[in-house]
Amino acid sequence: MAERLSRIKENPLQQQESIVHSTEASTLADILERILDKGIVIAGDIQIKIADIELLTINIRLLIASVDKAQEMGINWWTGNPFLNSRAKEKAERTAERDAEIDTLQKRIKELENAKTTQEK
Repeated sequence: MAERLSRIKENPLQQQESIVHSTEASTLADILERILDKGIVIAGDIQIKIADIELLTINIRLLIASVDKAQEMGINWWTGNPFLNSRAKEKAERTAERDAEIDTLQKRIKELENAKTTQEK
């Protein structure tokens, strides 16, 4: 260590050569890993107006992050989306079956109530 320090004192340019700048060491994989680890938000608004009459407004919000980072932030919409999650698809199918069964039972109850009221008359 002392020998290295004495060489640096003799040649101060050697110290600068040992410093690696982040732009030199960054590869696409490093940048992508950093973005997914930290997350990035891109936001923008587009408005089209003619004579102070707003014709169209587009609000753009884009979040790029890893699944783990998104879940840390409380974003997990894909867990309940039946197109992206097989468990959610099964749950949606069971819910649809239950809804159909409930509708059938409600119709049957109305029929029985109507039959009861006609018998009482």
